[in-house]
Amino acid sequence: MLSPGGVTRGRQLLPLRLWPRRSWGDGSIMASMQTTGRRVEVWFPKRLQKELLALQNDPPPGMTLNEKSVQNSITQWIVDMEGAPGTLYEGEKFQLLFKFSSRYPFDSPQVMFTGENIPVHPHVYSNGHICLSILTEDWSPALSVQSVCLSIISMLSSCKEKRRPPDNSFYVRTCNKNPKKTKWWYHGKHDNCSWEG
Repeated sequence: MLSPGGVTRGRQLLPLRLWPRRSWGDGSIMASMQTTGRRVEVWFPKRLQKELLALQNDPPPGMTLNEKSVQNSITQWIVDMEGAPGTLYEGEKFQLLFKFSSRYPFDSPQVMFTGENIPVHPHVYSNGHICLSILTEDWSPALSVQSVCLSIISMLSSCKEKRRPPDNSFYVRTCNKNPKKTKWWYHGKHDNCSWEG
């Protein structure tokens, strides 16, 4: 199993040594890795590696990368989040799931709340889907995991009343599992979101 710092065998983390082999125009690199005498070739998206290190070394306030989540794949992360002090969510703990396609950063990551505690918020459905424009139509390759995290912190922190979207039950019953497949309509910063299945 692959992790940023090495390869796991059972519960033991073995050191990982990389030898760059070839750089590609899409920001990926082909690298060889060697673990205990065995050499394997793997793809490492350069941008994703850079953002992973940034999140590990300088996470937004109240957020930490769940290190176990990246042990098997660099393309799926869980970020542990704590509600900001002085907000309706103070002291509450949440988890965000980030999934990256091979087109990242040109394609936005799939981002949703996961786990047992999904925040009760007008833009967060009980299945964890988030109605936030930067996750779909306002996405830009200039944005990053950190900017998404900061936007979600801001969204929760500005909430004045804990409530679900009015169409929560119907949406959760009928939506696609991937929130990026939903056609969202945005009605300003504080209004509810609408969607089309």
